[in-house]
Amino acid sequence: MTAVQDPQVTGPDRRRLRDRVEAEAYVASVCFKHGPPKLHGVELEWIVHHEDDPRRPLDATRLVAALGPHAPRTLTPDSPQDPLPSGSPLTVEPGGQVEISALPQPSLAELFDAVHADLAFLTELLAEAGLVLGDKAVDPHRSPARILDTPRYAAMEHVFEAIGPHGITMMCCTAGLQVCLDAGEADTVADRWAAVSALGPVLVAAFANSPTLSGNRTGWASARMRAVLGTDPARSLPSAIVADPAADWARRVLDTPVLCVRGEGARWHTPAGLTFADWVAGGLPTPPTTDDLDYHLSTIFPPVRPHGYLEVRYLDAQPGSGWVTPTALLAALMSDRRTVDAVLDACLPVGDRWLPAARDGLADAALADAAATVLELGAAALPGMGLPPGLTSAIVADLDRLIVRSKG
Repeated sequence: MTAVQDPQVTGPDRRRLRDRVEAEAYVASVCFKHGPPKLHGVELEWIVHHEDDPRRPLDATRLVAALGPHAPRTLTPDSPQDPLPSGSPLTVEPGGQVEISALPQPSLAELFDAVHADLAFLTELLAEAGLVLGDKAVDPHRSPARILDTPRYAAMEHVFEAIGPHGITMMCCTAGLQVCLDAGEADTVADRWAAVSALGPVLVAAFANSPTLSGNRTGWASARMRAVLGTDPARSLPSAIVADPAADWARRVLDTPVLCVRGEGARWHTPAGLTFADWVAGGLPTPPTTDDLDYHLSTIFPPVRPHGYLEVRYLDAQPGSGWVTPTALLAALMSDRRTVDAVLDACLPVGDRWLPAARDGLADAALADAAATVLELGAAALPGMGLPPGLTSAIVADLDRLIVRSKG
């Protein structure tokens, strides 16, 4: 069923939605785009510290001065918001974490070159202001404190606070590594979705990098993943591994409560318990548009999120250039059907072990066994990824060290 164009609302993203069937069809069409896998992308977050005292709170004024014309408008509304030299947009998370969102590239080598250049530039910008990038995926020194005061983040804090403490921790104290992979052809997308999803607990365990929060040992290998999973289950828990992920995701999106309804003021309405399906059915005076649905999609953040491509969100940020190894590993594991099938065989039996992965890492025997298998698969596939020989060797050496740990 097609959407009706409202004569009072212009533009293809402002069509009013008439019913649930139409809304679900829209979600499936924009979130799962089919085609041969060609592009690679990555988004990297870092917690920012004062170089002389990482326990000192970060303030927005200091960060604005450091980032200059590259500061996002969420931080300073009149910023030109210039991209970094290789084209990556720079954003800032609620607690002052900085994020590079690399432009998609046709090869891993081009992606890595672009990110390394932009990262070096960002590091220098911060260093001139006495700031440094952290090397953990949660803030090991400071308690959560929101420095961005936007309507979106105020609404998020309001909703998450009623659920528990994990939401504000996730917003203000965590940093992740997001790898972006094409969804694939229509006949392969279900297997690619299943493989990326089932890999989640295995790779969370293998690359856990957040044991300490706010000066205290948490008892979790990935306190970041623990915070994400506990933030708001409707939004943050993993999606099911099913034969028709597009239809399943569309249902989930419609059944998820609306985080906020955007308005003109500094504080947006947060309709408690109202799902997007309720809104479509008349739950608010003004019917939603496809633009409202696009915004609603941005408020749902499971470990794997379909975004036209597959946005892999479960990895902890890594120290230094450590992000290269898990990024290359994921790309290699998804590089051909045979490897994808082998990943499924190894990971489906442990594909639901998210909490053990976050708590115990590779100390979990079942996850360690699966990790050894997929790391070996990745090492075998990596030489075909077109990377320079020296970099390939270095990544394989990293994987070999992880294989030893997983078998230890």
